[in-house]
Amino acid sequence: LNIPSRWPVVLFLAWVCFLFFAGIGLFMSGFLLTRIELASSSSCSDPLVPPPWERQSLPPGSCWAPQRFSKAVLVIIDALHFEFARFDPAKTSPLPYENKLGVLHQLATAQPRHARLYRFRADPPTATMQRIKGLTTGSLPTFIDVGSNFASYAIQEDNLLAQLVQNGRRVVFMGDDTWEGLFPKKFFRSYFFPSFNVKDLHTVDDGILQHLYPTVDSGEWDVLIAHFLGVDHCGHKHGPDHPEMAKKLTQMNEMLRSLVDHLGNDTLLLVAGDHGMTETGDHGGDSEKEVNAALFVYSRTPLFGSGPPEEPETIPQVNLVPTVALLLGVPIPYSNIGEVMADMFAGDGDTVSAALQQLSVYHINAKQVDRFLQSYSLVAQDLPAEQLQHLQELFSSAVEEHTQLLTQVQGTMVPPELEPRLGSLISRFQHYLREARAVCTQSWARFHPPRMVGGCILIASSCLLCYMASELAMSSQSFCHSCLLYPLFWGPVGAAVLWLVHVFTQEGLDLLLVSSWAAAVSQLGFFWHWWGQHFKRAPWLGLAFPMGILFFRCGAMFSDSFVVAEARVTPFLLASLVMLLVGKLHWDGRLTVPEGPKQQLLGFSSYRREIWYLLCLVAMLLVCVRLSSFFHQCREEIPQCRPSVFLSPLASLRNTRAKNLFYLLCVALLAGLVYAVQSWLRHYGNLNSSGPLVLFVRWGFPLVVLCIACYWAVASSADDSLGKLQELVQVAVVVFPRAVYGLASVGLLLLLCNPMTVFAKDTRESAGSIVTPYLGVPGSEVDFLHVIPQIYKRMQESQKSWLERGSCRATIAAYGLGSVYSAALVIALTLLGFLLMLLHSERLSFAFLLLFVEAFVLLHIHTCARAEGTRLAPCQPFSVPWYAVISWLLAASQFFYSTGHQPIFPAIHWNAAFVGFHLDHNTNLLPAVLVGANTFASHILFAVGCPLLLLWPFVCEMSNSQRKKLKKESREELQEVEEHMMEMRLRESPEEFSTALLRLGLKYLFVLGAQLLACVCAAMILRRHLMVWKVFAPKFLFESLGFVVSSICLLLGISLVMRVDCAVSSWFSQLQLR
Repeated sequence: LNIPSRWPVVLFLAWVCFLFFAGIGLFMSGFLLTRIELASSSSCSDPLVPPPWERQSLPPGSCWAPQRFSKAVLVIIDALHFEFARFDPAKTSPLPYENKLGVLHQLATAQPRHARLYRFRADPPTATMQRIKGLTTGSLPTFIDVGSNFASYAIQEDNLLAQLVQNGRRVVFMGDDTWEGLFPKKFFRSYFFPSFNVKDLHTVDDGILQHLYPTVDSGEWDVLIAHFLGVDHCGHKHGPDHPEMAKKLTQMNEMLRSLVDHLGNDTLLLVAGDHGMTETGDHGGDSEKEVNAALFVYSRTPLFGSGPPEEPETIPQVNLVPTVALLLGVPIPYSNIGEVMADMFAGDGDTVSAALQQLSVYHINAKQVDRFLQSYSLVAQDLPAEQLQHLQELFSSAVEEHTQLLTQVQGTMVPPELEPRLGSLISRFQHYLREARAVCTQSWARFHPPRMVGGCILIASSCLLCYMASELAMSSQSFCHSCLLYPLFWGPVGAAVLWLVHVFTQEGLDLLLVSSWAAAVSQLGFFWHWWGQHFKRAPWLGLAFPMGILFFRCGAMFSDSFVVAEARVTPFLLASLVMLLVGKLHWDGRLTVPEGPKQQLLGFSSYRREIWYLLCLVAMLLVCVRLSSFFHQCREEIPQCRPSVFLSPLASLRNTRAKNLFYLLCVALLAGLVYAVQSWLRHYGNLNSSGPLVLFVRWGFPLVVLCIACYWAVASSADDSLGKLQELVQVAVVVFPRAVYGLASVGLLLLLCNPMTVFAKDTRESAGSIVTPYLGVPGSEVDFLHVIPQIYKRMQESQKSWLERGSCRATIAAYGLGSVYSAALVIALTLLGFLLMLLHSERLSFAFLLLFVEAFVLLHIHTCARAEGTRLAPCQPFSVPWYAVISWLLAASQFFYSTGHQPIFPAIHWNAAFVGFHLDHNTNLLPAVLVGANTFASHILFAVGCPLLLLWPFVCEMSNSQRKKLKKESREELQEVEEHMMEMRLRESPEEFSTALLRLGLKYLFVLGAQLLACVCAAMILRRHLMVWKVFAPKFLFESLGFVVSSICLLLGISLVMRVDCAVSSWFSQLQLR
């Protein structure tokens, strides 16, 4: 490859990736729009207070309703599931998370009118930031907000804290530093502690306990918020059913017991969980265990008019906002859609006065919600008009009846004929508020259909462009150069036109819209020029079975059942594709030899011997597929599923013998991987030189394995160490991963600087010796079998040259030149594999072993199928068939699930963000990279290794030629051996080599784009489906991120091949100078 023909390939593929990225961004902007946040805020002067009955007036310091408490303490115990707070005295042997908060049960039973426990139902998504927004604004956060859970932005919408500060209340906060980003400069005093390190169970809680009681006793506060994180982090690290959870809940119990003793009579205590947790300690979705939190309310003065119900009442979390606001005498936030908890407004009076007080707060609440709905409908215009009209009728009739009823009330004396109307009117207000919340919940996602359709069309046209370009590139040598005109010229032209339109219309410039417009215009230029061109179309029969498998996979994206079961569907499709490939080869007669009398007598002998090797490879693939299913993660839609035991870290094992056995197996696996890679490189002569990269492979790889083994050792025993040893362990769990990061970075840097792994022996011929003895590193017998033909050939050439020219010439023996491209990719993949295994739990290294073995088997199946396919009908040696690309991507999807992942937020391995980092991160970029690498590990490895599909058949030429040579010693066979140049055949046709890389990249992007298009269409068509936010939207997001990661890694893999080619060109230039 020369320079002009090399880099246009990468640039063209980068342009195609940009087209897809623009389509994804445009669709996301229409599908995942955040809810419109109104800038309005409530104030004491708002005319929402109902007409008072006689002798009712607002005391000083109250807004809208009489203030019942002057102080409030809100204790948020992150991930406090309802079952953690419930106490069942009948249980004699409770689980670690049961019956630990005994103080709540004691207060509720001893003082039933002072304390009460509720089921506190969270609205999904159940990520902490979204729950804080719900607990302070009384509104419902949208789905896309979950993506900014660890990059919180300030809440601009009217909220409870803003109302408290606006009305002169002193708010003190201590705990989770997420609040600092959401409410900057809102606190009278604050004590923030880092929250992201889910392995740290004690820093936040101990910091709160250090300041909690002195702050309460000082009295310099009106509202105190304490957000504890230990229970949530314990769930993430150990799960709820673990002794550490019992310790943490016991600590919370003692904290609450002491806190109650420090409270005054004018203080309201609220203990709440922002969300629940699953059996594995995760959260983020909408399963029953995730949304089922607990709320406990306590006051030293009587709060409730009657005792608690037999079964705790279930209330939505948004109901807390209007309740606390009116109890503290501040206005309800403007955008609240919650319903007041009326039983907390009953007071000490009789039933009639309690009902009148409840009607008053219901009236205020209903007016506030009606005002919000009217304002929101004018701005957003996405709430159904019929439902809004129905809600308006419900509201008007209830308010009118309430006004009429108050005119007939004499003081607190209600005529007997009016008493039944009180309960009925309360029910009507409740009905209105719950209907209003339901309408908002159903219609909250404000879609932008034009952008959604535009993004879908852009992705579909990008897929069509990939297919057309992959076929056109085969028939046009200068295709890549001419195609670069379209993104370089038409794209900026389209962007400039749109910019001019915005200038003349005086509208804001949307960068995403400009990018999408530029992408679309550059695509149109491409199609305009190439649409009428004739190109060689592949036979439809040959495309039928691989494209059929791809069609079935894409069609499954439209079924929530198939998406849920995709971890089993994808391996089945991969196995089916390989079996169909073998069947097609048999159908085409590629696996049989011409029949003779003897073959007809013994039918089985009519098959070629190579078929048994191919069948063994297929059997190995099926075994790998089957074994990979043991490393699965579960979704809550499959209740009978149990997560794989291999997903949990070794530290969670209580059996020391089992822990040590698994540890030794994991370390042996790493050592085996290094041995296999070094053996492969030595076999092909790529370990014979003394260059920096080869030295790193020899000595750096074992050192990386040693560091990973040491990290696993200290991480698995970190909880068991004590005293000074604990401090040493805390240092070690940071040092060893960073050493791995450093060594891997050095290896990748060496690979980029000098990727040549070739040993060249340059000798001067003399009369006494034709070939000097080999002084390199001794190799195996196979190496010498490969070298002998080369020596024989050089001897012939040198002798012929000496006879013709009468002079002596230099002879060159190059070791590893025939596999120099593949060697660089194998080294890169090994280094990436080490990094990715470090980010996963120890026992998932078994899954990575299966990944490498299955990739190796797929490459050999592709090579065998190609060799058998070209036996009767020669095909282009530089073309990678569609079935190879599709099977490669199916394997990538398969191991996404087999490394313990699922396309749902609760299944994300957040622990990966702290491998090598003990304290909190200063930026969100690094943890995002680490978590992303953990999540899309299989996408990274298969995308970087994609060029091996082109290179591997050339690498395998040597072994085939050696087998032929050992069987026949004729001169013709020797001549055939000499003609096998392995990967150097690619340099004989540089234009075809660059075209082959371009076509391979385009095919890879086409298959990725087809899967992405299916997810996009499913999310768009089924956007009102019951399971859209639970199944289709997360699947779309994960597929989009997977596409971005895969496409970038594909460009990196192809760029690495280009870099090796540059180094090979320089190497040949230096030889010519000699």
